[in-house]
Amino acid sequence: MRIVLHFLIVALLTILTQIGGIAWLLSLWFRRRFLAFAGIYLCLMLAAQIAAPAFGRVAMQCGGDGPLRMQSWFYCLTNRNYVTPPLAETVTDLARDLDRARPGTVTLVLDGNFPFVTGFPLIPHLSHDDGRKLDLAFFYQDSDGQYQPGLVRSPIGYFAFEEGRSDCPRRRFSLRWDLAWLQPLFPEHKLDQSRMRDALRWLARDPRVSKVFLEPHLRDRLGVVSGKFRFQGCWAARHDDHIHFEI
Repeated sequence: MRIVLHFLIVALLTILTQIGGIAWLLSLWFRRRFLAFAGIYLCLMLAAQIAAPAFGRVAMQCGGDGPLRMQSWFYCLTNRNYVTPPLAETVTDLARDLDRARPGTVTLVLDGNFPFVTGFPLIPHLSHDDGRKLDLAFFYQDSDGQYQPGLVRSPIGYFAFEEGRSDCPRRRFSLRWDLAWLQPLFPEHKLDQSRMRDALRWLARDPRVSKVFLEPHLRDRLGVVSGKFRFQGCWAARHDDHIHFEI
């Protein structure tokens, strides 16, 4: 049973963080296992930042007070903040230009990719496996209609859906979760539609950007049109809680 338990822990940590399974295996040599795991994992995280460029990835900066920020330390602690250098440059330009046009605008980054190995899946995403895809949080206003930098409806930027019409049939086995039971728990912040339009139009104009996923009902609501805007399909996760773009 111990072997099975350790195997499950290694599998879960590998799925969640890519390097966590290795840290757990190494921690088994120590008496104070959990303390050893924390120390080894931290060392591996630092080593990953140094080694990732050899695999064509760089880490998006965590912390700071600039116009581009990770939405949560969760993404940094789980090594989901890695992208290719061209993608890092693209999203940096996006954040800078949005802040220049509307001072005080903060662009929040969600899931990117792991530091190593193209093709390694980033659960639950279907396509975040090469460092060329990135998710952005929506821009929100408070109850007075004022934009609030860093404000999100969900603690991790996902799953607080903007409800609207969908032609997708209900399926038992798909990643298109409605999570109806969870929606009443989120605050009723309103989209900052002007900043949403600015961001989407910037992505549509930039030649480096090849594709943007956003739910059709939300594109219609915002009045944005581009051949780059795609529907991800009815089997994939909904995209009316975040913006997905790729280069």
